Amino acid sequence: MKQSAGRAGKGRYEVDESRQSKRLPALRFFMRYPIFFLAFGPPLFRPGSGVDITKGQLDLWSFFQAGLLSAVALWSVLHLATTDSILIPKQIRSILRLALYLGLLYLASTAYSPSRLATAAYSILNFFTLICVVEFIADAYRNPPNWIQCLFELRAISLILFVIILLTLAVKPDLVMAVIPGAGIRLIGGAVAPVPLICATIAIISAYSFLHSLESRGRSISFFIVGLAGTLLTQARGCELSLFGCLAILAIEWAKTDRRITYVLISGLMVLILLFGISAAAIGPEHIWKVFNRGESVEGITSASGRTEIWAFVIKYSMTHPLGMGYVDGFRVLFRQHFSLGSGLIVSHIGNTHNTFVQVLADAGWLALAIYLIMTVKIIRLAWRFAKKQTRPDSSFDSACGHGIRCSLLLLLFCIMYGMGANEFSAPLRAGFYFEYIVIAIILGASARMLVASRAQHISLAE
Repeated sequence: MKQSAGRAGKGRYEVDESRQSKRLPALRFFMRYPIFFLAFGPPLFRPGSGVDITKGQLDLWSFFQAGLLSAVALWSVLHLATTDSILIPKQIRSILRLALYLGLLYLASTAYSPSRLATAAYSILNFFTLICVVEFIADAYRNPPNWIQCLFELRAISLILFVIILLTLAVKPDLVMAVIPGAGIRLIGGAVAPVPLICATIAIISAYSFLHSLESRGRSISFFIVGLAGTLLTQARGCELSLFGCLAILAIEWAKTDRRITYVLISGLMVLILLFGISAAAIGPEHIWKVFNRGESVEGITSASGRTEIWAFVIKYSMTHPLGMGYVDGFRVLFRQHFSLGSGLIVSHIGNTHNTFVQVLADAGWLALAIYLIMTVKIIRLAWRFAKKQTRPDSSFDSACGHGIRCSLLLLLFCIMYGMGANEFSAPLRAGFYFEYIVIAIILGASARMLVASRAQHISLAE
């Protein structure tokens, strides 16, 4: 950790290359770890807005989505079936067990869901995703991947999706952007890919790579600018604030590496505050506030664009129905009874709660929410445990595992923060859902390898 990001020449990635699995060609990497195929989504070239969500949308694209997940899950099952033994450390198994219990609760919610067939289908797809994660962890325990390549391939997928969105913007802009009065043009991505998520992923991985010299500085800076620009084009406040929080964590980590860098960052922060004060005085605080809030009314701001009304409805409903509404489709159908929103939103076009945690509550009730919270805390604690070990100068653990865990932990924190106002991470057939599961798989897989190294170290010390 004492290495400065300003160091020229070979970075830490090249230095540690002999201690980790070698990088594979891109095609071989995806064939070796097919779970990364899921991060593509895949892109769907159909309208993502103005559709009555409560009626569902079953078309050729839906079969394409389910087919991709089913193919990867089938490959994972066959690979697990032909494996002599499946070895997963106890700490990792406890987390996977919680995910299994959560999936069983989703499946059980089929019994009382107003749309039983859809809920059962989504529950099965959720199990398919869990199978892919288990296969990746079991395989990584025996034959670990190049963890830094895992991060770079995830960034490469995000870049490919962003290019596809830009091409779609030139051909059929209505599929990927929205024009909102007072806010202007927002590049959201629609059903093609979630721009807030993929651009933030590009920015976070690039910033982390720059900090630890995992690639050339020019490459990291270029990709970071692309990710940051794409995030700003979304005009999504939740995404912008979540990305700022993750970058602040990276800046603090960078400041700890060198006292001179600390002085530079503090000086830069003071300059930014001074410039902001001058700009506010020249432009006017009212105008700046209006730009930040995209011209939204006071009612819209205080209700988080109508989200608080949705959350209040879910909590009130769950007080009398502690088992929830039914996985995914329960909310879509039952929310129509909440026919009046002060925000002026069309109820039939709202298909989720716009909050990952509230969505879990709506899907399968209070027990599901408790399991989800415990599972999330355990994953963060496990990642934090090994992230701290890698920061020690005398650490004998493979630094590539440390990079995989620390950067993935940042991505997971972004998903959690962004998930407070979005719902990309709670249902299958969404790129965000697979992104989060892949990030968790990297954390658990790398942690499993660190547990192996920890045990070997303890044995050698005992001898």
